[in-house]
Amino acid sequence: MVDLKPKKGKLLIAEPTLTGDVSFNRSVVLLAEHNDEGSVGFILNKPLEYNISDLVTEIHSPFQVYNGGPVEQDNLYFIHTVPHLIGNSIEISNGIYWGGDFEKTIQLINEKTISEEDIRFFLGYSGWSSFQLDEELLSKSWIVVKNEYATEIIRKSSDAFWKEKMVELGGDYLIWSNAPENPSLN
Repeated sequence: MVDLKPKKGKLLIAEPTLTGDVSFNRSVVLLAEHNDEGSVGFILNKPLEYNISDLVTEIHSPFQVYNGGPVEQDNLYFIHTVPHLIGNSIEISNGIYWGGDFEKTIQLINEKTISEEDIRFFLGYSGWSSFQLDEELLSKSWIVVKNEYATEIIRKSSDAFWKEKMVELGGDYLIWSNAPENPSLN
């Protein structure tokens, strides 16, 4: 399950010791791109208090919006499983796609052709410069795992996802799965 090499389509699980980092504490990140120029991903388990119609008034559906990461938090991004409906999408892997024709996406959501199970919206993204993620992996800030969920990753529970991954990893991670988010408050 644990893999040492980051690659687009894999998941990054924040190490439990990453408690001082507000953006990434207890995060599960889907890597959308990873190459020699850098890495891009989206935090899957940090819902915001907004829904998409709060941010895009032309959309008339209350789809949840998530904090994708600390970079460009004033920009909206999305991943989805319907490239046959949304043109100009970029394949991440396993049937998961990034972006595409936003005007068409708005239309399809309003027509109820696309449901919340097909798409997830993010404010901002997680970004790493060339080899920065590799350095963070060497310093044990992240655990790289395969995305076993494929297209179901969009439907994964956001609240308990990190805890579920800690339980799956087992061993010493089991202890962290039940620890309070801020151990100093214990």
